[in-house]
Amino acid sequence: MPIFGKQWACCTTWITNAIQTWSAARPKATHLSALRGFATKDGGKKREEICRAILSHADYANVPRETPLEKTLFAVDELSSFIVAVALVRPTKSIHDVDVRAVKKKMKDKAFARAVNREDILRGAEQLGMPLDTIIGEVITALKSDAERLGLVGTVH
Repeated sequence: MPIFGKQWACCTTWITNAIQTWSAARPKATHLSALRGFATKDGGKKREEICRAILSHADYANVPRETPLEKTLFAVDELSSFIVAVALVRPTKSIHDVDVRAVKKKMKDKAFARAVNREDILRGAEQLGMPLDTIIGEVITALKSDAERLGLVGTVH
């Protein structure tokens, strides 16, 4: 059973996709204000928990990461994008052909996926208190479980 579990994997995948889609189109100050308003709109505890995790994932929001969800989101955000990039340069373009060794090898290549902040990946593992290899393996497993929706099934081997 994966350490993060299916709910964590789905939650972090959804939140990461939402953040990247939503924040890319808005100035930082605008989306911080909107998230804070959304979190308190109905006073829902889960909504507030998720919004706080989103805010804490961005260092510029100055919201410390305290809960397991907040630390997990930070740890998997850059890493999940990086692992997708590793899958897409494979001949099969399949997440099913990606392993921990391949991800770590690509992390050493600074020209590969240069926009991905490797320091954030390392800090995320440190803040979770887990070995980087374990987190990489768990993210690969989570992405494999949703490969079809993410377009990462690739070609038939």
